[in-house]
Amino acid sequence: AGNDIGPFLYIHDMTEKLLNALDSVLLGKRDSVELLVMALLADGHVLIEDVPGTGKTTLAKALAVAIGADFARIQFTPDLLPADVTGGAVFRMNTGDFEIRKGPVFTQILLADEINRASPRTQSSLLEAMEERQVSLEGERHALPKLFMVLATENPVEFHGVFPLPEAQMDRFLIRLSLGYPSTETELQILRSHREGKPLDTLAAVTTPEEILKARDAVRKVHVDESLERYVVSLVQATRENPAVRLAASPRAGINLIKMAQASAYIQGRDFVNPDDIQRVYSAVMEHRVFAKDGNASTVKNILESIRTQVKIPK
Repeated sequence: AGNDIGPFLYIHDMTEKLLNALDSVLLGKRDSVELLVMALLADGHVLIEDVPGTGKTTLAKALAVAIGADFARIQFTPDLLPADVTGGAVFRMNTGDFEIRKGPVFTQILLADEINRASPRTQSSLLEAMEERQVSLEGERHALPKLFMVLATENPVEFHGVFPLPEAQMDRFLIRLSLGYPSTETELQILRSHREGKPLDTLAAVTTPEEILKARDAVRKVHVDESLERYVVSLVQATRENPAVRLAASPRAGINLIKMAQASAYIQGRDFVNPDDIQRVYSAVMEHRVFAKDGNASTVKNILESIRTQVKIPK
């Protein structure tokens, strides 16, 4: 594919700049940053599950700044209404007419903060936007921007006053990330970097939404061999045969594994997927789609790990 190598090298350079920019703000989390950029290039939404204070909000803001995108944040609370997310009709006294007011969902990068604190009804108002890339207001459909990505954060289930996301809603997220606490050395770096002010304040855009849309087109063209497609199907189907599983992975899991694997190849400057790409994104794509009978997250991790080691990797 001699002719294709030019754009690939150029884009690889662009993604490298983007990764480095996010790295400078979220120290010591290169793996998470790479998965986030892959999800952006694969045109998907990301669920970030973690305890407060680990950099979830910073990561979302940094992504918007680094790609020069519009950013909005919605703090999900128990009294948040669907109209607070999508917008709605507002009565204007001076004209005697109703006017459509668009909500914060009409942006490019949307941070849905602590999504599991809002009622299921409000959570589901995001669903149409995420899935259809449009919002219905007063019977009319309004398209969202071409580049539209939801980064939703959620507190672990042990927290008080949370409504767990329904399985169908979890499935709407391309990947789930968990940032975790930093290492000792990284935490020292974080303390020092905040002494001068916030690293986010000095971050500049390294690319544009238009460049990201072009990159997405190229990601879709990354070659996936039939043997790898069969490998993905085997990984997904193995979850349906496991007796410890209450809810197995849907076909959407396989579609998303392929999308993320293409993005993984792409950020490494390749125009074809290899088995390592699939292995690399497997946990992030699968863990929030499979539910164990005992309801335990560590059981799911173990089930998926055993599937990964047992399903034969194509040569």
